[in-house]
Amino acid sequence: MLGKLLKYDLKNVYKVIIVFYALSFIFAVLTRIFLGVDDSLLFNILGNIASGVTISMLVSSLINGLMRSWARFVISMYKDESYLTHTLPVEKNTLYLSKVLTAVICSLTTVIVAVICVFTAYYSKENIEVLKSAFEIAANMYNVSVSGLLILVAAALFMEILFMILVGYVGIIIGHRFNKNKMAKSVISGVGIYMLTQMLTLIIVVVAGMFNSDIMGIIKTNTAPSAEIIKYLMICAIAVYVVYNAVCYVIGNKLLNKGVNVD
Repeated sequence: MLGKLLKYDLKNVYKVIIVFYALSFIFAVLTRIFLGVDDSLLFNILGNIASGVTISMLVSSLINGLMRSWARFVISMYKDESYLTHTLPVEKNTLYLSKVLTAVICSLTTVIVAVICVFTAYYSKENIEVLKSAFEIAANMYNVSVSGLLILVAAALFMEILFMILVGYVGIIIGHRFNKNKMAKSVISGVGIYMLTQMLTLIIVVVAGMFNSDIMGIIKTNTAPSAEIIKYLMICAIAVYVVYNAVCYVIGNKLLNKGVNVD
């Protein structure tokens, strides 16, 4: 049943996001065509415009993917489709998991589309060599392999996106437990939870700084932190967000299982 729910949720989200994907790719192709014309001011201007639109469409894909996932959650669980949803022979745990997986898959798809579009627009042997050199320099700086650096950055990005997804869902669930102004309270709840966790993260950094002078130096001075400290903080951030995500998922699941007030 999870597979059927997931397929239905993805279909509803992708039918809008696919437009942004298509526009991103079209303008990526135009960027390559226009910038491929040498010694032409007009085509250079058109290429830069197309490049800007490509990046804008990719950012819009990510933002709209999150927004559509949250909107899908509201419609399915509390509004137009709620009566049908809650009469299905499916546990709320499964319904919730389907919504989370939908948002995660959509976000990952957007990242893949972004990589394809950037490759299409800017690929050349020279750019690949520059990118490879940059990764090698960064990897050496942080004393890790290039693959290790990419995994570290990807994990940090994934955890942050997943956290935004889960905070949005928890905020929606909390907001819809009230009888009035549900959407406004959903937004306030989601933003409030996000701000509280950021304050908690800052407190964790301060506490860690009490035991590590290099970390405290980041807080008290303008001195650039060492590569080792940055790597250490990235690993700690990933660990912290793993905990945040687990807590948010459990809280959202438990609140949902306590009952749903449909409109």
